[in-house]
Amino acid sequence: MTNPTETSPVARPRMSRTTLLGIVGVVICAMIWGTTWYAITLQLGTVDTIASIVWRFGLAAIVLFIVCLVTRQNLRLTPAQHLAALGQGAFAFSVSYTFTYAAEGHVASAIVAVTFAALTLINLILFRLIVRQKAAAASWGGAILGVIGVSVLTGGEILKAGFDNKAALGVAFALIATTASAFGNLFAWRGQREGSAAIPSTAWAMAYGTGLLAIYGLVTGVHFSFDPTPTYLGSLLYLSIFGSVIAFGLYFTIARTIGYAMASYISALTPPIAMLVSVIFEDARFGWTALVGLLLVLSGQALLIRAPKT
Repeated sequence: MTNPTETSPVARPRMSRTTLLGIVGVVICAMIWGTTWYAITLQLGTVDTIASIVWRFGLAAIVLFIVCLVTRQNLRLTPAQHLAALGQGAFAFSVSYTFTYAAEGHVASAIVAVTFAALTLINLILFRLIVRQKAAAASWGGAILGVIGVSVLTGGEILKAGFDNKAALGVAFALIATTASAFGNLFAWRGQREGSAAIPSTAWAMAYGTGLLAIYGLVTGVHFSFDPTPTYLGSLLYLSIFGSVIAFGLYFTIARTIGYAMASYISALTPPIAMLVSVIFEDARFGWTALVGLLLVLSGQALLIRAPKT
């Protein structure tokens, strides 16, 4: 006979289907973007970086518009939704990727990846300051663990590579790119608040970003050339279809369901994958600090998953 004063243990709530699907989406995006760091390096060289970004997101926007037409998704946006898509395109695609490509021309892609690991933390700060959106302490802890983990993970390699004025400029470019991505997330959130659907608004954002970059290129005298070699063409198709259409379409979709802070933790999960790609294709080698950093990153992800949504 049980004591009436005893209480049964409270069952831990099961993970919701939405959260589970969000985690799967984060993993898929991380796997794709973890390989795009290497693919971007294949774009640097004969074609101006502005032209390469225009080709990439221009093709991606066309594919997304076709997807919307085939799946009968409404492409009409209200003026407020267009304005949000314009801001999203300007920051997430134009400014961010212009400085991302520039950063990779000055420093190793691992250093750029380390900088982008701060995206979750910048998102939390930006949403708190501008829209007064609160986050649980566990979310802040997870974001900080992600930054520390990726810094430990690649810190040894950065120190080995040296740090000169060129590298400092590369890091500055990467910081600008990361901050611009956070503002892009903010405008994507505003589009969501205005009622725009994820895929159509992303298609318009890419189109606006491409248009703004094309205008900038024409004004500044960029030569819009094209490299028909298999290496350039293959990397362009991979970056457009997988790195842009699939990854960004999935990213902005899951961000609407699990939150932009947790979705942007993809930027902290991509460096381990980028390092694996480097090991396979560039014969890179990493020490025990990589394992410690990876454990910190995964711990931060666990905190974000379990953090209460406020």
